[in-house]
Formats: sequence, structure tokens, C-alpha cells
Amino acid sequence: MNNKILTKSENADYHVSLKVLVKDKKGKILILRAAETSHLKGFFDLPGGRIKETERHHKLLSLINRELTEELGSNVKVRIKEISVAVGRHEYWSKKFNKQQYLFWVLFEAKYIGGNVIISFEHSNFLWVKITKNNLKKYFIKGPLEIMTHYFTRKLQ
Repeated sequence: MNNKILTKSENADYHVSLKVLVKDKKGKILILRAAETSHLKGFFDLPGGRIKETERHHKLLSLINRELTEELGSNVKVRIKEISVAVGRHEYWSKKFNKQQYLFWVLFEAKYIGGNVIISFEHSNFLWVKITKNNLKKYFIKGPLEIMTHYFTRKLQ
């Protein structure tokens, strides 16, 4: 007879982050260099971010558009495909909250229509780059690497 006592496991506490793969007409992808104060320092991220408490009932498209406007400026115009293309996870130590933060990323694709990119304080620069599954580690680590690996291989990490 097995005397092992089963205990209830706590659910993981993840924040949802909506990320966007913005492609130009040549197939280059817009990537954002992480700020010097970021845990991704020296590497790149994708535009997008978390759903705010007050946005719980907003449509995903409006949330994605808000994030793109915050991170790329109001002049950038894109056409977003309204179906997700990859998922990934990311974690980091939050200095602001003094604890480990866990993010679940959902990736959407968007076609770049036009406009000048004006990045926010969250990033230090941006590039348009031809990304392939063979050069992912040159640009990405952690969550960005996981979601881009999933995008190119369609295999969950």
C-alpha cells in the first residue's frame, strides 16, 4: 500500500506579454536593443509588453496597438495578423518589485506599412535584421530566444 500523501501544487503566477514580430517587405524583422539597465543587456527584444490591470477586458488588438505605439512611436503603421504564431516563457529578477517575475509570451506577426520608428526609454536602439533559425543566438537570449526558436521550429521549448 502506498502511504505517499499527495499535496496540491500551487499554480504558477505568470504575467501575459503580447509580443510582435514586425516584418518589412524584404522580410527583415524589427528588433529592439535592450537598455543598459535591462536583464537582456547586450541583446535584443521584440516590441510588445504586458497587459495592464485596467486592460483585462480590452480586445487583444487594442492592447497590441497600445504597446507598439509606446515602444515604436505613434508614426509607425503596421497590419497585425490576428492569430498568434508562437509562444514562449521568460523570467527575470525585478528590481522594481524585488522578486522573480514570470512572463508568458504570445507572439503575433505584423506587416510594416511605414512610419519612423522612435523607440521608448525601454530600449537603446533598433535594427531591421534578416533573422533565421541559424542566427537567433546572435541576437537573443532567454525569453526572446525561446519565442523565436518556437517561431522558427514550431517546437515548444
